[in-house]
Amino acid sequence: MAQLKRTANAVWHGTGKDGDGTLTTQSATLSSVPYSYIARFGDGKGTNPEELIAAAHAGCFSMALAFMLSGAGFTPEEIKSDAVLTMEGEGGGWRISAVKLTVRAKVPGIEPGKFQDLAAEAKANCPVSRVLNAEITLDAALT
Repeated sequence: MAQLKRTANAVWHGTGKDGDGTLTTQSATLSSVPYSYIARFGDGKGTNPEELIAAAHAGCFSMALAFMLSGAGFTPEEIKSDAVLTMEGEGGGWRISAVKLTVRAKVPGIEPGKFQDLAAEAKANCPVSRVLNAEITLDAALT
């Protein structure tokens, strides 16, 4: 079976609440991008792990849906996906409890029911959906 590895690096300085760090990805799309407690739980500049998971989920789902549509003989003109990730306090920490995926797509010639079926399959099978231990909901519509 084929195997892919993707890497990322995090550097953190200081305490959890008062410290800060940087994130760098293998592709260098993120290169020493700042992240911190205030970016995670407030309005600080930089990113945070959950924002990156939401972006990864939206991107993974969109690509999975494009593959599903193409495999079924449809060529999507545009797929726009949003992922809203919800975190909840649990015990002394936090957990990702839910992700709401919203997709609006322009796909010539597809019936709405077929689109719904393929979108549900993409939601269930994209690698990010499969790794998350959270409730994942989907709002899918054609434009």
